[in-house]
Amino acid sequence: MPAYATVEEIENRFRTLDEDEKERCEALLKDAAEIIDAFSGQDVPESTKALVSRNMVIRAFGSGDIDVPIGATQATQTGLGYTSSVTFGSGQSGELYLSKTDKKLLHIGNHIGSRSPVEFLSGDADA
Repeated sequence: MPAYATVEEIENRFRTLDEDEKERCEALLKDAAEIIDAFSGQDVPESTKALVSRNMVIRAFGSGDIDVPIGATQATQTGLGYTSSVTFGSGQSGELYLSKTDKKLLHIGNHIGSRSPVEFLSGDADA
């Protein structure tokens, strides 16, 4: 499956990647495309899928800053007691996931109403 974004786009928005990171980035971009296609509908523009794909891969790489990784919702450090903690929201650094914003862009997530899986699979569903 082709990726929606390129390694160059990731580097332009994030940072320069070394050769090993470029290989990982290519694999993550393909994986992100798989996830996006599995959850989004046909009516989502490829430009939106590319945006979401870039967001997912950049989150997976993290900020590169050991003190505050991407995806952290809270970080605490103390001095002489040598205590440090980081709290993450949905998803962890290093994994691909769709954020709330990504889901809104892809038109997935919580919607009012329902659809029967049986009707959907049998083709009896409206729309």
